[in-house]
Amino acid sequence: MHSMWKGAISFGLVMIPVRLYAATEQRDIAFRQVHRADGGRIRFRRVCSVCGQDVAYEDVAKGYELASGEMVVLTDEDLADLPLPTAKAIEVLQFVPAGQLDPILFNRSYYVEPEAAGTRAYVLLREALEQSGRVAVAQVALRQRESLAMLRSRDGVLVLETLLWPDEVRAPLFPFLQQETEVRPQELVMAASLIDSMTSDFDPQAHHDRYREALTALVEAKVQGRELLQPTALEIAAGPAASLTDALRASLEAAREPGPAREVGPARHTGKKTDTTGAKRGSRRAGRARAGPAAAGAEPEAARPEEAKPEEAKPGAGRPGTRRSAARRSAQAKPARKAS
Repeated sequence: MHSMWKGAISFGLVMIPVRLYAATEQRDIAFRQVHRADGGRIRFRRVCSVCGQDVAYEDVAKGYELASGEMVVLTDEDLADLPLPTAKAIEVLQFVPAGQLDPILFNRSYYVEPEAAGTRAYVLLREALEQSGRVAVAQVALRQRESLAMLRSRDGVLVLETLLWPDEVRAPLFPFLQQETEVRPQELVMAASLIDSMTSDFDPQAHHDRYREALTALVEAKVQGRELLQPTALEIAAGPAASLTDALRASLEAAREPGPAREVGPARHTGKKTDTTGAKRGSRRAGRARAGPAAAGAEPEAARPEEAKPEEAKPGAGRPGTRRSAARRSAQAKPARKAS
């Protein structure tokens, strides 16, 4: 890693010389804009919209556009005269409990490495933060921009988190916030149970970027000239649940048992795979009401309507699916065959 900032932590009258390193990086696949026909790279030119001439990089200045369309030009000399006391110092302003900082304020993370002369003071500040359970709120200027920041301890290293200013966080002005939406107590209990059943320790290594992996495989296949395979799409339930309560109930059942079938009590087990769609749930409840306690075991072969062959069901032969009506049809059929 290469340090991107060098300065000191101002902690009361204590100065701790440190260096900053970018703690995170985005592992994304970079593309070039190219000509589709021949793969040539597309180049962009800096052209002045007034005179039409190409502008060299050293002749580029910062401009602030007014509402009238006029431009205020600011040079490097103008910006150098602005006061920026935190350009070389991380000025600690106060210490606060870690839970008081809303994560929405977090911007970028930097590792803080002490210089050899400041190692002892660095370790002292780190230990004091860990024992107190607090973080340091500071101000620092990085790349000519002053920001709020937070100093915290992580894995034995101080981490500087730059923060957004309060006016940089947008207010959530959504219409539904002004509406009174009723939440049923039963739904709230089931939602809490679902959260409990899905609660576990967070393991970052268990998650990965599936899109980046597929994109990398696509590029490699293009390079090697292999045949490309279409990745399987994520399976989605065929139909939505009938209601929020049904969706919560189905989610609870799915979270409690990882297997395809699960027993939820003698009155519900039918020996079949549980169906979580709202369209089939009503028929399953009606089947349990007709079967009664006998539904606890496996159904007889003759009592399963879905397994009856079409030729066995004759019109006008009484109620199908019962052994008594089948016996009567058999007794009536024998004299008819003997007479013929």
